[in-house]
Amino acid sequence: MSGLYFEQFSVGQTFNHELTKTVTEADNMMFSTMTLNPQPLHIDRHFAQNTQWGQPLVNSIFTLGLVIGISVGDTTLGTTIGNLGMSDVRFPAPVFQGDSIHVETEVKAVRASKSKPDRGIVTFEHRGYNQDNVLVAICTRQAMMRRSVS
Repeated sequence: MSGLYFEQFSVGQTFNHELTKTVTEADNMMFSTMTLNPQPLHIDRHFAQNTQWGQPLVNSIFTLGLVIGISVGDTTLGTTIGNLGMSDVRFPAPVFQGDSIHVETEVKAVRASKSKPDRGIVTFEHRGYNQDNVLVAICTRQAMMRRSVS
């Protein structure tokens, strides 16, 4: 697995993830309908044309999932036990169909588990940008990570 173990993370460490994704209309429609979100701002082009945006907005929860997902290969693939939570989630600029998202992740904190010696908690800050390097999403995520040795 390409994920890192708890001991391999340090505060201030930054990952500029090479993986990027262009968000398609199909991505937005499928995610919105799969999550039973009928918001016309996401799924109705004609409705959205009459808003301040003039086009559909990509579902922000899809954007959050994409930003975190892009980070997995470089950070937690196969070495995470589970997510403990996400906080301070913000979307400072909209994402539109056709935008290409790239991500950077910074390690904000690392803490060994007090009760289980085989794991620790890593706090990540994920930042997603569009093709113009405009910040479109930011969140703090805590993940329970495996240690390489207990």
